[in-house]
Amino acid sequence: MASLSPGFHGRGSRSITERLPPGQYPTESFPVLSAGPTPHVPTDQWSFTVTSETGESRSWSWQDILDLPQDRPVVDIHCVTRWSKFDTRWQGVSLDHLIGAVDSTARYVVAQSFDGYTTNLPRADVTGGKAWLVHSFDGYALAPDHGGPARLLIPHLYFWKSAKWVKGLRMTTDNEPGFWERVGYHDYGDPWEEQRYQGDR
Repeated sequence: MASLSPGFHGRGSRSITERLPPGQYPTESFPVLSAGPTPHVPTDQWSFTVTSETGESRSWSWQDILDLPQDRPVVDIHCVTRWSKFDTRWQGVSLDHLIGAVDSTARYVVAQSFDGYTTNLPRADVTGGKAWLVHSFDGYALAPDHGGPARLLIPHLYFWKSAKWVKGLRMTTDNEPGFWERVGYHDYGDPWEEQRYQGDR
């Protein structure tokens, strides 16, 4: 059954105007934007690891992830480059299952990707049914260009926070800026507040 968090609405429940954050335009396409070359990670070599602030860790193989309860969120996504795509359909595992597997009181996480990319997130924004590790898009395996074999999906924030090619989460007691945040992107990235760059709202 699809997992939809409060505030995320499916087709027809709100008008286009109500669903489009300020400064965005709707698109039917799915633009590909990356900071570097696309890594190709075979699923038999892929794993995902959550590491606590004390060094405790838990890892999952590809099959382990597929064996966990699967959600099918249908959500709108918003890119900092100003495009928005409505009613995107995904399949994956709630981050609640993964973060809950380690003993941690950390307030922040750093997502880490196979290409070295990182992004920082408050723990509250990736738990409580707000975020997923997704491996399928629109009924098909997630293409490498879009972050396959697996990426984060955090639809209430700008899409650079939904790290592609993700390999793990590191729990942190302090907020540690990631790749784009260190070069001037906003620390949080709320599309409804137009938090694109440092100093915005």
